[in-house]
Amino acid sequence: MQAALEVTARYCSRELDQYGQCVAAKPESWQRDCHHLKMSIAQCTSSHPIIRQIRQACAEPFEAFEECLRQNEASAGRCAEQVRRFLQCAERVPPPRRPAAAQTQPIPAS
Repeated sequence: MQAALEVTARYCSRELDQYGQCVAAKPESWQRDCHHLKMSIAQCTSSHPIIRQIRQACAEPFEAFEECLRQNEASAGRCAEQVRRFLQCAERVPPPRRPAAAQTQPIPAS
């Protein structure tokens, strides 16, 4: 998970900052008012392999976390257990394997 957060912060820091500012400014309605910014983070990160792996491997606990947030818009702290489950899952996702370096073969002499 740390790797995914670092990747997101590195490649999508503008989107993360905007979303964080929106959520902080709108504690009662952030789910609705900041949705477009949440989608911009998703779009930004969707191309990174580790984030795709976490999304795939941890879809169920993440959906439970999102559902909890929808049901507890004004008190997101009630979703600590769902966050914990998602983070535990994400920590178990191995980083993507790097493709082996292409081996070059000598060109036969003509």
